[in-house]
Amino acid sequence: MKILTNMILLIVLMFLNACSPKPKSPDSSIQPTEIPAKKEKDVEYKVETYIKNLTVPWSIVFTSPDRILVTERIGKVRIIKNGVLLSQPAIEIAEVSTGSEEGLMGLALDPDYPNNKYVYLCYAYLKGGDGNNMRTKIKRYTDNNDLLIDANLTLIDDLPASKNHCGGRIKFGPDGKLYITAGDATEKELAQDLSKLNGKILRINSDGSIPADNPFPNSPVWAYGVRNPQGIDWFPGTNVMIESEHGPSGFDGPGGGDEVNIIEKGKNYGWPVVSHTRTKEGLESPIIVFTPAEAPGSGMLYKGNIFPQYKNNFFFGCLRGQGIMRIVMDANDPKKVLSYEKLNGIDVGRIRDVVEGPDGYIYFSTSNKDGRGNPANDDDKIYVIKPK
Repeated sequence: MKILTNMILLIVLMFLNACSPKPKSPDSSIQPTEIPAKKEKDVEYKVETYIKNLTVPWSIVFTSPDRILVTERIGKVRIIKNGVLLSQPAIEIAEVSTGSEEGLMGLALDPDYPNNKYVYLCYAYLKGGDGNNMRTKIKRYTDNNDLLIDANLTLIDDLPASKNHCGGRIKFGPDGKLYITAGDATEKELAQDLSKLNGKILRINSDGSIPADNPFPNSPVWAYGVRNPQGIDWFPGTNVMIESEHGPSGFDGPGGGDEVNIIEKGKNYGWPVVSHTRTKEGLESPIIVFTPAEAPGSGMLYKGNIFPQYKNNFFFGCLRGQGIMRIVMDANDPKKVLSYEKLNGIDVGRIRDVVEGPDGYIYFSTSNKDGRGNPANDDDKIYVIKPK
């Protein structure tokens, strides 16, 4: 009788254990619902090679429907006209440091570019030629007849940098301010130090001055506690900034934990206090986490009409993940993720920038010659996603 009672008790305990909710692993990814079934209005796409023979193209900007500026990480800005890559760079910056992940990175056009032709570049360099003193700066140039002329204005200098975790994305927001992603430069503890610019999202005026309404007096810091952010964009018709960033790489935390965040004024995004799906009161949590790592290298919200199924979706290039990630946001609450997927039919290696062209097509660049890929003879490339 005692044996029978013990067996019944064991069965009951096993049943209760099976029905009980299990704690989520701190490294498990947030899993929204699946991408909705295909709708009749969805437009099928094809992927075509647009430009060949680039060297680690980092940032793509359209200056007109038929002209593109592209930064190559080795220190050159290239020009594409009517689908043809010009042989002569718009500029080659000799002081750019290109030892590893750093180099010539972000590129942005002034909000009044059609009139003033101002172009902004972000690049890493060795201050005083000292190999132990790497910094990042943002400078203004003038676009003049297919040459970029130094406008002799450095907006911000002495940003902490290293061979890894430079950040480097720059983009003007809907408020006309220039936003800059600054990585932790492998000194993760400084991401929480408001007196340092490591691990921050920065916000400045187009002349380099600090906006009066920044959250911290006399500081370019807009938000902090980020690791290595390389994608920012704004949900159409709002001031809601969406950011993508790389999670830990093993040496500074468990691998994976790539994040997409809603960046808000003055808020703390937790690095390195928390990462992956771990939380702590007073620290902002990501809206989605990716483990294993995808290594997001960009960020773009699609605003066009060519692909109606992608309207207001957030895209980023996956370096390690080798593809393009699509995240569907709730149109009524852009802080909420409904679903996500990696686009099908894109098997071209490591992908960095993803942008929308004036034609509503989606353009993206590979990063196969960055030392971590397997480049083809005619890499790197820019591809275009267009309707079939």
